[in-house]
Formats: sequence, structure tokens, C-alpha cells
Amino acid sequence: MIDHTGIVVSDLGKARRFYDAIAKPLGLATADNGEESFVFGKSAEEPIPYLWVGITRPSYWVDGSRAGLNQMHVAFIAPSKQAVDEFHRAALSAGGRDNGKPGPREGAGQYYGAFVLDPDGNNIEACVRGQAAL
Repeated sequence: MIDHTGIVVSDLGKARRFYDAIAKPLGLATADNGEESFVFGKSAEEPIPYLWVGITRPSYWVDGSRAGLNQMHVAFIAPSKQAVDEFHRAALSAGGRDNGKPGPREGAGQYYGAFVLDPDGNNIEACVRGQAAL
């Protein structure tokens, strides 16, 4: 189980538009977290797990790091295949780039997912497993 993860972006406004757009199909939300970041998760009532998205340079970065340099992969649980499809459409409409159209994935069993690159090139996925993926 993930508690939280975070990514650094180069343009907070572009990132916010992207994550606001993909939140609805996944049943998630964005929330302000200061002037240099926001969080992406379920709700204020259920704050963990979450994704921190911001422009602040993390203290743990090594020299030469920058937004988009070390591509991150984050997969979000979707409630249905329809939600995965909606996620993909919303992401592309909000400036994301296709990195794997919605569909089953070979060798993954009962799995249906879609991949997009966010405005900084991070690989963002929505997926559904089990019977809902068939």
C-alpha cells in the first residue's frame, strides 16, 4: 500500500489542469497545498494515499535533477473499464500525450489499463483488475 508519492513539475498551472481533468473519471480530487504544490487523492476525509505535485526542489534530489528528468510511473485504480477510457480522453484533452491506449495488457491477467504522459513526461496510468477488467 502506498502512503504517498510525489513528482516535481515545471509548470504548476499546466500540471493542475491535467490532474484536475483526470481526477473525475477516477473518483479522485485535487486540493491546494500551498502556492508551490497541490495534492491528488481521494478526499479531505480520506487523505492517504496521495500524490504530491509541485515545483519545489526536493531536498533529496541529486545534482542535475530537474522536472521530467527521471520519469516517474504512477498507476491509479479505476472503478471500471469505462473510467479508464474516460481517464485517457480527459488526459489527452488536458495536454497529456498518449503512451498506451486503453485496453487489456498481455501477460497481466484480468487487467485493463491506459497510459498517458503528463505535461512533464511522467507516465500516468489508470487501471482496473479482476472481473471489472473483462
